[in-house]
Amino acid sequence: ASAIGYYGDRGDELLDEDSGPGEGFLPEFCQAWEAACMPAVKRGIRVVNLRFGVVLSPHGGALKRMLPPFRLGIGGRIGSGKQIISWIALEDAVRAIRHSLEHPNTRGPVNATTPNPVTNAAFAKALGKALSRPAVIPVPVTAMRLMVGEMADALLLSSANVIPRKLNETGFSFLYPELEAAFAAMLHSNS
Repeated sequence: ASAIGYYGDRGDELLDEDSGPGEGFLPEFCQAWEAACMPAVKRGIRVVNLRFGVVLSPHGGALKRMLPPFRLGIGGRIGSGKQIISWIALEDAVRAIRHSLEHPNTRGPVNATTPNPVTNAAFAKALGKALSRPAVIPVPVTAMRLMVGEMADALLLSSANVIPRKLNETGFSFLYPELEAAFAAMLHSNS
């Protein structure tokens, strides 16, 4: 497994598995990680490099960390909120792994993201709505850099508009292609 960090900060440029890598630490790390599979590829072994977007689950990862401030009504967009978040619900991420295993013609990079990326501002608004809380307090970029350090730019402030072309072409059906429905299922079943 790899990550959509492979693409780097690309604004609103539409990215799929054929898009080239970005520049910087995360894209270089992802390239090196995927290159480690080349000996297997050279021996004829089928290799799939799943590039995961932000995997959403209230039990861990980014969403778990976001829930406390949003539940208190002090959540909101980060910086301008224009950066695009390519995400996938945990249940769909697991299903994408299985789908890739069960489709023998699937090889190489496969983006494990929903077909409907959203801006950071839309993400914050949808999370606030799902929790019946306002999501209007923006988080200043300088605060994120102080809290997270130099990785804030790469992890929280970068933008990658990634679509799952290969999953779509092989007939994968998302349970949660839309963010509001994903939040409703995740957060109301765990209340």
